[in-house]
Amino acid sequence: MVWNTTQRCNLSCVHCYARAEGGIRPDELTTEQGKDLIDDLAQFGVPVLIFSGGEPLMREDLFDLAGRAKDLGMRTVLSTNGTLITRENAGRLKRAGFSYIGISLDGMEGTNDRFRGLNGAYASAVQGIRNCISAGLRTGLRFTLTRHNLPDAYRMFDLVEEEGIPRVCFYHLVYSGRAADLIHDDLSHAERRGFIDHMIERVEALDRSGRDVEVLTVDNHCDAPYVYRKLLEQDPERAQEARELFRMNGGNSSGSGIGCVDFNGFVHADQFWHHHSVGSILERRFSEIWSDPDQPLLKDLRNRKTLLTGRCAGCSYLDMCNGNLRVRAEAAHHDLWAPDPACYLTDEEIGMEVV
Repeated sequence: MVWNTTQRCNLSCVHCYARAEGGIRPDELTTEQGKDLIDDLAQFGVPVLIFSGGEPLMREDLFDLAGRAKDLGMRTVLSTNGTLITRENAGRLKRAGFSYIGISLDGMEGTNDRFRGLNGAYASAVQGIRNCISAGLRTGLRFTLTRHNLPDAYRMFDLVEEEGIPRVCFYHLVYSGRAADLIHDDLSHAERRGFIDHMIERVEALDRSGRDVEVLTVDNHCDAPYVYRKLLEQDPERAQEARELFRMNGGNSSGSGIGCVDFNGFVHADQFWHHHSVGSILERRFSEIWSDPDQPLLKDLRNRKTLLTGRCAGCSYLDMCNGNLRVRAEAAHHDLWAPDPACYLTDEEIGMEVV
């Protein structure tokens, strides 16, 4: 579960899916409403609660809310720009029981600060990372790939090694919120393949050096069959093990394995679906909304394999990918079930007959 706890933010990022801004919204969920949500999520059996925003550290009650979620048995994660994580706040995050802190950087200093609309944002975020690591918090980088910051993505691996950061996640761009204006700034298929190839090489080098670093890609599930096919060339037995893991993961799970509640209580299929609500927790509990068998969008997303068209419908890797991001297909084609334009595998690679 992603809870966009606030729309407030001290930055103004060009690719913000939540269209975060500076001022407080009067309809932001109160502390008590937030606690009611957390209680319901815990009773419903939600295992992980991601506190996101805007910038969640702009909520003064964040630590109390996170502590409540942890006490009720949920694993708590913070998604943050990192600029507000002083040593004091890092200690408070540790005491609140956060199991992971994901800090966003979108390039080296000049690139990141342009993306985020504030000079000094990079330096403050890097210091926030250091403060978290010093406090004993598991911490990782989050980087959103676009054509404008792709050269800096290659340099993130050096930063990870220099700072001793144990995890880095590379997010493919999703055309949602302010990022809807960046659809033409997304990577080409060749650029995607080139970066994933480089990522694989760096992971192998990290492994050979004995460095324990997790490297993930996020929001483009065709990465799974691409990695599988690369492994198949090198180690067929290991490739089959990877394929089983990818099949168990099941690909994109918007509307089923992941959900979102925004700052004023509306429920969404995931954090990129803010333009389409399936209900409000101020009218019905999240657990009731999510369990409603007649909610059209959730019902369709959970049965998407029967609705997909084009390349996605005929793909031999559908069990790994599950049709990728439907919200990106909708943004690009105005058709929820059209192929995801970010899939960079060829028709031949996915087993489609080439005419």
